[in-house]
Parts: sequence; structure tokens; C-alpha cells
Amino acid sequence: MRILVTGGAGYIGSHTVLSLQQAGHEVVVIDNLVNSSAESLRRVAELSGTPAVFHRADLVDESAVDAVFAGHAIDAVIHFAGLKAVGESVREPLHYYYNNLVGTLNLLRVMDRRGVRSIVFSSSATVYGEHNPVPYLEKMEIGANNPYGRTKEQVEDILADLGAADSRWQIALLRYFNPVGAHPSGRIGEDPQGVPNNLVPFIAQVAVGRREKLMVFGGDYDTPDGTCQRDYIHVVDLADGHVAALDHITGRPGVYRWNLGSGKGSSVLEVLRAFEKAAGKRIPYEITGRRSGDLPAFWADASSALADLSWSTTRTVDQMCEDHWRWQKNNPQGY
Repeated sequence: MRILVTGGAGYIGSHTVLSLQQAGHEVVVIDNLVNSSAESLRRVAELSGTPAVFHRADLVDESAVDAVFAGHAIDAVIHFAGLKAVGESVREPLHYYYNNLVGTLNLLRVMDRRGVRSIVFSSSATVYGEHNPVPYLEKMEIGANNPYGRTKEQVEDILADLGAADSRWQIALLRYFNPVGAHPSGRIGEDPQGVPNNLVPFIAQVAVGRREKLMVFGGDYDTPDGTCQRDYIHVVDLADGHVAALDHITGRPGVYRWNLGSGKGSSVLEVLRAFEKAAGKRIPYEITGRRSGDLPAFWADASSALADLSWSTTRTVDQMCEDHWRWQKNNPQGY
């Protein structure tokens, strides 16, 4: 098939472009390059031997999106494009709601006009909010507690309503946390702009000398070592999960929800030790006060993805850290 990947130059997007190409699909990418680099797609082409068609465009410009569909016979869409920093979303809610919701609505309106009604949406386990017990199950009532998470939740609502109103739509909603690692070649990986919001890229920048030390927010949680536990997933496993979801919904109208995760939590200090092992060096850190809004532990039950998609994680935290370190060591300043 010919697949449009929005946000395809980003971290998860670029790895998914590669997985799609390796599965035999043609890929067209839309990305505005606000939080990504076109260099990632040049390197994906190196790895796959096939360049993806790239359009620098913003989803909030509906005419630009329509022009991409007019120029290519698109069969399905994998939708990553969106702003994704929780803290920033709290400071700039209007920016997040406008970008993530208007961009998605424009995309869906163009898809509907052009008769393309198959979409895999990159959602987030953030939609489960604070009220649900772990592990998270797809049948739980969702309720995010920050503007970023609410944009994911609202897009899920829009897609669910669309699927209910028009039985021709084939829709997958994928919920996951904490993608880490990089392609084992070390050629593509995570290149956050500014100060990293997530644990592993921050550790990697400390390890490579770009930052002084890791700040660990809270060491007194009710967890085995006192630090927060999260569900980490290798980005290549995650990319393969998107391809598996696309394969599953093709020809199957309806709205499907799957958690993608390892099914277990790893603590901040466990991940730090695994990264130290990968890098072969001690990484300085300091335990400081808890961060507002952080939960002690959360992870997803991914058994539905195994049952429906024959998908599960195959790479360990040690492998995630080894691959992430290979990327960071080879690309100390990112792309």
C-alpha cells in the first residue's frame, strides 16, 4: 500500500517509515519539521534503500494537506504529527489544542473527501489519567489530567464518533508510554529539541557530556527502590506495532483500541543502571523533590495486542539502552 505518515520525520515516525518500507509499503511523509529533522528521512533511505516522498507541510494548513492527497493515491494514514510535551501543554494550552485538534480535523476532512478512510492514530497511555489502577486496560474509562493528554483523548473521541457515524472507516487507536532506544544501526534515533522531557534521552545527554547530571524527581515513592516506575518500549518494537495495527484494520471497518507496552514497569534507577552498563561508565545523578503530577507507577496490559495483532515487545531495557547509547555516542549533537 501507499501509506501517508504524518510527523514521519520525528522520532517514532522515522522508525515507522523504515518498518513500513521493510514490510513492502510505499511511504509519503508530511512533517513541518518543528520538532524533527529531514536528515532522519535521508538516513532512513540509506537503511531501506528507498527514499520516502517528503512534503514539508503543516496539518493546520488544510489546502497543503489536500495538495499532498491530490498528488498521491494514498491508501491509509498513520498519524503521529502533534505537539507532545506535557509541561509545555500546561503552559500553552491554546497552542496545543489548536495544533493537535485542528491539524487532525483537517487531516480527517481531507481523507474523507478523498475517500481514504483507514487511519492508525498514535495516541498515548496518558489518556488513562490518575484515576485508573495499573495495569491499564483498553476498556477503562479514560480521563487525561493535562492539556496534551486531553488532546489525545479528544482525538480518540472524534475518531470514535466518526467510526460510529460511517461504517466505512477503519480506525486503530494505539496507546503507549515511553518509547526509548534507537535503530540498532545507530543511524536514526531520538533528537529532542532543547532540554529533553523524557528520562532516557536526558541520561544519554549526561553520558555524552552535554549535561552535568540527571535529576531524579522523588526517591520516596512506594516502589521497590523509591523511584517512579514506567513502561518502556523499544522504538523499533513500537514502530512494528503500528505496522501490525495497520495490517489488522485493513479491510476491517470499525474502531479498535490497543495498548502497546511491555506489560511491566521499570524504575528510574533501574533504567539508569542499565544505561550505565551500556555506556560503560557511571552517570552522575541527584535525587530531588517529587515533580507535581507524577504517579508512582504505571504500565499497560498489552495482552489484547498480542491476541489481535500477534504483537508483543521483543527487546529488553538493556537492549533499549544499548541502542540508545549507540545512537547518542555516534551522534553526540543529534542530527
